[in-house]
Amino acid sequence: MWNVSFGLSAALTTPFDEGGGCAPEIAVRHAQRCLRDGCGSVTLFGTTGEGASVAAGERTAMLEAFRAAGIDGERLVACVMANAQGDAVVQAAEILGGGAKGVLLAPPSYFKNLSEEGLLRWFCEVIQALGAEARGIILYNIPSVTAVELPVSLIGALRSAFPGAIAGVKDSSGDWSYTERLLAAHRDLAILIGDERSLAAGIRLGAQGAISGMANVLPQRLATLVRTGRDDPALGDLVRAVLRHPVTPAVKALVAHRTGDEGWIRVRAPLVPTPADARIELGTLLDGLSPAAAAA
Repeated sequence: MWNVSFGLSAALTTPFDEGGGCAPEIAVRHAQRCLRDGCGSVTLFGTTGEGASVAAGERTAMLEAFRAAGIDGERLVACVMANAQGDAVVQAAEILGGGAKGVLLAPPSYFKNLSEEGLLRWFCEVIQALGAEARGIILYNIPSVTAVELPVSLIGALRSAFPGAIAGVKDSSGDWSYTERLLAAHRDLAILIGDERSLAAGIRLGAQGAISGMANVLPQRLATLVRTGRDDPALGDLVRAVLRHPVTPAVKALVAHRTGDEGWIRVRAPLVPTPADARIELGTLLDGLSPAAAAA
């Protein structure tokens, strides 16, 4: 468990080349920009990063590219989204064995109407299989994607079973009442807010930071919000505009606009790119918050 504030992590978008393959060098440069401009870390393979569409070999190549570029493991988190326990263990072991700060661990999501007992068993068996490598585990609550809400009591049970392994929770529920219960029960963990509209309020209640998709394009602004806990209504307006579209393609459209690289628009099926008119609308809103600077 961390004894210091987690801060801001960019939920990094994953670039694809013209042939549809991952583009690790572009991802590294994008991560370096985010780290330079205010992020304390970057998080690979999450929802914004299309992690469910990135194959095992591609994950390995991406992690190796980040290590080769000299990005400190303390500035790197990576997400595991797997239904099979064995796959989750292999992915988490690769991430932690490479020196990453932590693992963002999503629940299994294929089977629906899961009991708390079943979820607890799944998480326990994954963490037990990691053995001595189990550390820095951030539980991922994103029921809009997984159809699984992590009960606050489940988090308590996992903390009791693995006190040295559970580092935090990323709450992307968008349910403020859940966030309040989570912070009331587990404020000493790194509670990370995934919905930027609730981030300032969460910080004021004791959240330690965020893993944020908008940090791909507004790292300085998000870092200020995390540091001060001050509301940012204009940022909220942009987030609401993004939410009117499929979120991951919309965030990639913003990255394309900000960097001037149209290749960022590419997404993998079953996602489709954001339409041109929506890209123009979102880009205009982004420029209103923060005029574009030349990308390094």
